[in-house]
Amino acid sequence: MLLNPYTPGAGVPPRFLAGRENTIQEAEEILTYIANGYFARSVVYYGLRGVGKTVLLNHIEDMAEEKGIHFEHIEIAERDSFKNNISLNILKLIRQMSAKAKAKQYVDKALSVLKAFSVRYSQENGFSIGVDAEVTSAVGVSDTGNFQNDLTELLVSLGNIAQNQECGVALFIDEIQYLKDDEFEALIAAIHRVNQKALPLVIFAAGLPKIAKIAGDIKSYAERLFQFVSIGSLEREAAKLALEEPAKRWQVSYSEDALELILEATGCYPYFLQEYGKQVWGEVSEERREINKTMAQAAYPAFERSLDESFFKVRHDRATPRELEFMIAMVKCEKLPCSTKELAEQLNCAISTVSPLRAQLIHKGFIYSANRGEVDFTVPQFDKFLKRIHGIL
Repeated sequence: MLLNPYTPGAGVPPRFLAGRENTIQEAEEILTYIANGYFARSVVYYGLRGVGKTVLLNHIEDMAEEKGIHFEHIEIAERDSFKNNISLNILKLIRQMSAKAKAKQYVDKALSVLKAFSVRYSQENGFSIGVDAEVTSAVGVSDTGNFQNDLTELLVSLGNIAQNQECGVALFIDEIQYLKDDEFEALIAAIHRVNQKALPLVIFAAGLPKIAKIAGDIKSYAERLFQFVSIGSLEREAAKLALEEPAKRWQVSYSEDALELILEATGCYPYFLQEYGKQVWGEVSEERREINKTMAQAAYPAFERSLDESFFKVRHDRATPRELEFMIAMVKCEKLPCSTKELAEQLNCAISTVSPLRAQLIHKGFIYSANRGEVDFTVPQFDKFLKRIHGIL
């Protein structure tokens, strides 16, 4: 039996991580700095759905673990409390680092700061993180009610432990675009202070394309504070490797014309490559171990159907009728990205009427502002899907 080596799925690591070598090498350098107690600049990876941002974060987490760096992973959700999440994960990090007696006074200080923070914000969020009862709250430090100040105190106290233990600490934050503006502003300010004190604490974050603009709008110095790294479709040679390398274990190969067909159909997007690989594997047998163009063509309907019934449908079904109307109008534009002016014409309404709906769809992660006054879909080929299911020629 030839087991299928392809793994389409949200954040599921592929058998072979292709085309991200430079990005991984840069992350390796950052981790090396903080593992030795030095400061390093934080990173935000941004890109469309399905390009492998979460896979990349998870891979860097594995690298951090190998270097002995203390880390936690936070996934931001629209309705979750960031204050709750950050408190719980910082408590876990403090406890991880508390084993070394060398930094006991800094651990005690951090627990005191965390307790004050949790007491203050439990009043508005109804959460408790279970800091030991004998720990005294750091009154007037992280309980001021000014979230920017209080989060800064929290991250600085965490960084102080790491510095005095001569180790590193990292927070991995996925779906960072779902942070509220005041939360993002507080996080940026906190990391700014951490950097000023040269503490070995770093953030690796991932989000949709809008995140770089949001950060810049909130704090003008954000672009100097973070490295913003675009994660997009793979180069053609890397895309070929993403298909070929997993197949080699089973002595299966691809003809060049089969590869070209698949690359054309997928646009070299990592998720689509994994999905097409999974479907074309159904054409493979013990007797047929070279995937040719005919086999690739035969797998295309299953590839398209699988995307339509899962990857695309999940997003389509979250949209309200009015939001769908907006997105169908986008599809009817001459080309994407589509301008707000064109959309207003398609919808036969004023630009002022379109703008709130546009903002709503950006917030929900369906679309993003590609250029000033223009929008595009956050999911590759979503326009083709809408054309298929709504009968748009």
